[in-house]
Amino acid sequence: MKQKIFLTIFLAASLFAQELQVKAKLFNADQKTGISVFEGNVNIIKGSDELNASKVTIHTNANQEPTKFTAEGDASFKIKTLEGALYTGRAQKVIYLPKEKEYHFFQNVHLKQINEKKEIIGDEVILKTIEGKAYAKGAQQEPVIMIFNMPEEKKEQEPKKEQEVKKEQND
Repeated sequence: MKQKIFLTIFLAASLFAQELQVKAKLFNADQKTGISVFEGNVNIIKGSDELNASKVTIHTNANQEPTKFTAEGDASFKIKTLEGALYTGRAQKVIYLPKEKEYHFFQNVHLKQINEKKEIIGDEVILKTIEGKAYAKGAQQEPVIMIFNMPEEKKEQEPKKEQEVKKEQND
């Protein structure tokens, strides 16, 4: 019987440091290289952000602070930007650079901005959460698809023309 591994990493790099919680079925780490590999139903939670995948590799610096996350295999995610934009989605590969607060999504990317009701579908999408910018690229044979929710405009009754008003008054 395989036991789930539960690892908590504390990030003390900033005043607003949050706990990073990683759950997986398997865990391997090499302290000299700063590489930790998690496999099997990997779930990572930090604040309101969540990342799920088959395999996640975390690179750390000399202070044991994560510098890069690479999630592979049916990755799904929930992200909240500094401005409060909420994103959910999926991709085959996700790279997260915590210092830059930048996400790179690859292969069959479907990214939804929940509070703005926008979607990006493509083969490569970059989300820069500090700057609030996104970049998307389609696959070789497929275009990028952007979907916007366009609210219906309420039609107001047009003011009657002066001639129509006079005619009604005379009738």
